[in-house]
Amino acid sequence: MFLPAYPQGEGIETGKKMTMTIHVDIVSAEREIFSGLAEMVFAPAELGEVGISPRHAPLITKLNPGEVRVKVNDNESYPFYISGGLLEVQPHLVTILADTAVRAKDIDEAAVLDAKAKAEEALADKSSKIDYATAQAQLEQAVMQLRTLDRLRKRGG
Repeated sequence: MFLPAYPQGEGIETGKKMTMTIHVDIVSAEREIFSGLAEMVFAPAELGEVGISPRHAPLITKLNPGEVRVKVNDNESYPFYISGGLLEVQPHLVTILADTAVRAKDIDEAAVLDAKAKAEEALADKSSKIDYATAQAQLEQAVMQLRTLDRLRKRGG
């Protein structure tokens, strides 16, 4: 039996107001990236971005490559890049299982720009025997990592 981080109707006391929270786990194939309480989670679901708050209806959906943002409180949020995966939502728990997950601040911009250039070259070279689907996927991942970095910078992170 799952025991929620806080029973229904309770949450984190922030100053004068009581805020509802949900437990969030972000796990990649290599390791756990994040585990903690949040007020809100935003994720790139297959049919568009979703916002998950405490007591959300149960949901399972595929995730596209992109940014996952965990809003801990009004002053603090953590952005992550995921390469795709699954999102499972229960009323008091959000679990993101990603093929690859990286904290946005840990993305190596030079390596991403290099990977993007190589993927673009491979797609442009019509004479080579490359796997176009693989090159296209690599290009998409690089572009989404760069967008995640750009959003991080715009938010002042």
